[in-house]
Amino acid sequence: MPQPAPLPDVTHRLVDVPDGRIHLVEQGSGPLVLLLHGFPESWYAWRHQLPALAAAGYRAVAIDVRGYGRSSKPADVAGYRMAAHVADNVAVVHALGERTATLVGHDVGSPIAADTALLRPDVCTAVALLGVPYAPRNGHRPTEAFAAIGGDEEFYVSYFQEPGRAEAEIEPDVRGWLAGFYASLSGDTMPADGGHGHFFVPGGGRMSDRFVRGAVPSWLTEADLDVYAEEFERTGLTGALNRYRNADRDWADLSALDGALLTQPALFIGGALDASTTWMADAIDAFPATLPGLVSSHLIDGCGHWLQQERPDEVNRLLVDWLRSLLDPAR
Repeated sequence: MPQPAPLPDVTHRLVDVPDGRIHLVEQGSGPLVLLLHGFPESWYAWRHQLPALAAAGYRAVAIDVRGYGRSSKPADVAGYRMAAHVADNVAVVHALGERTATLVGHDVGSPIAADTALLRPDVCTAVALLGVPYAPRNGHRPTEAFAAIGGDEEFYVSYFQEPGRAEAEIEPDVRGWLAGFYASLSGDTMPADGGHGHFFVPGGGRMSDRFVRGAVPSWLTEADLDVYAEEFERTGLTGALNRYRNADRDWADLSALDGALLTQPALFIGGALDASTTWMADAIDAFPATLPGLVSSHLIDGCGHWLQQERPDEVNRLLVDWLRSLLDPAR
């Protein structure tokens, strides 16, 4: 079986958090940068950023978000509410002997990073959001909004709501499902029309029915796919999917954040071909109001959803330039 290229000089650790443990991978020394992956990934999604940030003089730490990889997986769905993820991030920072950190989140990691910044500004002093733009909480119950998006079909987040349903589709062939999902959202393999149909499930169908098949994204080697598949084959998908199953719970929990502005120094990077940036274009347009601390915002041409893996060199440059600007605002 092909093996991914080893990452030299990284340290794997398990650290205690309020109701479990978080697995992290660490490289470098300097100001702490905490990296939060998305769905369906793991710390490994940051394999290109760890050495680049370390070489630039930062202590780069990528975690397995709770529910993933070697991190704890509470049995209760409510154990994956946003407040628990924020508490995990704070506990990781403190377990590393630090008081503050810059947070970088991709996909579902982006709102986790943003809400950590909002709820614990004493710990999160700057935040970079990749893929999913910041949009303040509003008065619309999320599951009702998802139902309206779907129309005659079912929006994928609605499809994920019922425990066990998506698992029954994915887990019989984890590797095949992941391969199709990654290809469907990658800039070089997605359909020419953007292929947003795979986010909607027709009655009686499966999400994967519309996936791209037989195409391999340039960023994804067989060995990389094995890393992801082997982890999810071992853990199952329930922990990962439970993040989506807390949408309404988070909305209720975080009512005090309605319309909240994210004031820390911020960076946004998105893929120009990513559904997250096209569907949420209004949120990006609103950044001057909602992200008053925004330093810069970038859309990478020809790039899909997995931007830090699709375009690692460009993303690394943008991250390092932004991080250095935090230390030297005159840059």
